[in-house]
Amino acid sequence: MAVRFDASYFRRFYESRRSRVYGEEQVAHLARGVTGFVQWFGGDIERVLDVGAGTGLWGAWFRANMPAVRYRSVDVSEYACATYGHELRDISRWKAREKFDLLVCQGVLPYLDDDACAKAIANMGAMCRGFLYLEAITARDLRDACDRSRTDVRVLARPATFYRRALAAHFEPLGCGLYHVRGGDKLFYELERA
Repeated sequence: MAVRFDASYFRRFYESRRSRVYGEEQVAHLARGVTGFVQWFGGDIERVLDVGAGTGLWGAWFRANMPAVRYRSVDVSEYACATYGHELRDISRWKAREKFDLLVCQGVLPYLDDDACAKAIANMGAMCRGFLYLEAITARDLRDACDRSRTDVRVLARPATFYRRALAAHFEPLGCGLYHVRGGDKLFYELERA
């Protein structure tokens, strides 16, 4: 399954108001929630890595709301990198030397085969010193939750257990897509964990 992340893909799923998955307003709500929880849990947000940054909505939000944050964005799409200014990187084959307080990974993992997905999660775990916000649609999501007219369904429809197993070696689940790196310095109440 080779999905082309070209101009037509981005037009349909991200740039067109009629068919996009998310817009600026939705990502602003999400970014406020994610950063608010990270700060609630005592996390500093000095360095952020956006994996599969797409149209750059997280970056725009950080520039407007947390301008002191050192934000770095990567994408596998040559179109997205040329258009939105990201670094051309494949998270399943690349990891930065630096560590990040927050990694954002929305909609990337379901496009990767099982081996590449596991490597991507391991690479994110190696780069994380704090929190991960992850969105990866599952087989159940595709069946029961996704708006199929706005969702690219050409993904690997895996069960949630696949992601949970792969994430467990590197991250501790907190809920609502938020994870904390294993061995990190934050403590959580029992019911704050998923």
